[in-house]
Amino acid sequence: MARKKRRLEPVAVAAADQKPKERYQDSFQHNVGHRIEEAGKKLEGQGRNILYALGALVILGIAIWIFYAWNSRSGGAAQAALGKAIETSGAPVTETAPMAGSTQKVYKTEKERAEAAIAQFQDVESKYGGSVGEKAKYFAAVNRLVLDRPAGIQELEALAGSRSPVGKLSKFALAQAKAGDGKTDEAIALYRELSEQSDPVISKETIDFELAKLYEKQGNKQEAVNLLFDLVKTASEAKDLDGKPVPLSPTAENAKDKLKELDPQKASEIPEPAEPSVMPFGG
Repeated sequence: MARKKRRLEPVAVAAADQKPKERYQDSFQHNVGHRIEEAGKKLEGQGRNILYALGALVILGIAIWIFYAWNSRSGGAAQAALGKAIETSGAPVTETAPMAGSTQKVYKTEKERAEAAIAQFQDVESKYGGSVGEKAKYFAAVNRLVLDRPAGIQELEALAGSRSPVGKLSKFALAQAKAGDGKTDEAIALYRELSEQSDPVISKETIDFELAKLYEKQGNKQEAVNLLFDLVKTASEAKDLDGKPVPLSPTAENAKDKLKELDPQKASEIPEPAEPSVMPFGG
């Protein structure tokens, strides 16, 4: 049976408390975090091109996650309209026509797809407003980055001022955009704000790993090592509700590899997790 994920962050345990640490992975970390790191590797060194890939990255991951995480809170019509707009924003971009009989919409360019998606998200916002409208504004802003980068960033900045889940997602997307634009100091400031918040929408592991990569890029190797060490140590010591070791998330695994690369000696201070014991049948 698959282990149930929860959206709570690790709880710090005092030295005198011998209870095992518990770590929970939120749905963003499990479903989206790995995609971010993989996309980051592919885009590394491409400078401004990362911004154009950001739209697809956020749409493929956060868009699907945010919709299915919150769809039960929306009215039927609003939910359907938002879902349709999200489908448009994630539609394939290809010169190849769909197969005969296919109802799937395809677009020839990212620009064409973004224009269509923005129009739908704006329609959702104007018709329904409220929390659904706020989500639509977020998706529209992300797609706007493909068409008009300064305007998209401006829209994300306005949304990032809110402490709502959409505000936090907007701040994360804004940090990604700033990092891709070479504005490392601004991106670090945004990631630090997210990391310091309690109960973040996006997992602390994901945020801190992105932050560590920027510290390394900035030349602050020791800060990056310290952050990676704390991240991996916390993940390695985590236990589930039954007191059993929790497997490292893709983010923690990548952080562990990066720590070994930057400081092998520091990485060796974290013991390898014990292999889970296998109970014999009937045991």
